[in-house]
Amino acid sequence: MRHLAIVGAALLVGTALVAAFTTFRIWDQGDRDEARAADAIVVLGAAQYNGIPSRIYEARLDHAVDLYEAGVAPVLVVTGGKAEGDLTTEAAAGRAYALARGVPDGAILAEDEGRTTLESLEAVALLMATEGLSSAVFVSDRSHLLRVLRIATDEGIVAWGSPTATSPIDTNVAWQVEATLHELGALGVYFLGGGRLLGDDSPARGG
Repeated sequence: MRHLAIVGAALLVGTALVAAFTTFRIWDQGDRDEARAADAIVVLGAAQYNGIPSRIYEARLDHAVDLYEAGVAPVLVVTGGKAEGDLTTEAAAGRAYALARGVPDGAILAEDEGRTTLESLEAVALLMATEGLSSAVFVSDRSHLLRVLRIATDEGIVAWGSPTATSPIDTNVAWQVEATLHELGALGVYFLGGGRLLGDDSPARGG
């Protein structure tokens, strides 16, 4: 029994250390704006309501459009499919919002099937390869970017992150805690499903 208790305690300590290290990695990445010249700007989808982006999605889109207007990349990629009962996709809502902000239709590409971060980024990788694009600045909330960049890198994209500074998540500590817990779980699922280790040098929507 004593040996089992020691093993159990060691597992608990190990799990806590991994969670603490991953939490540090999540927010360390989220505090870094790596925006630079790239082939594309990819904005991760979030909830939309009958074509109207949620406040979280609007913040992401505004930042992505600002980067486009600053000349970071000539192409803006909007992402996200639709949930059951939705009338339109997150990508369609994002395209309409970007058009209203003055982004030319010919400069916008859309991935409109993915319902999770992984699905969207797998599709984005294929879309970019088809268009001859190899590098991208990814836009999302601070807590989300570690996972976004990890998956994008694993999909063969040269990826940098540029977090939105106006996400509603950053205005509420409880929402930040919830977002962190979500990312800890999602990262765990991704790595257990075949993703590489967080200790690798290369970096790693709510979804």
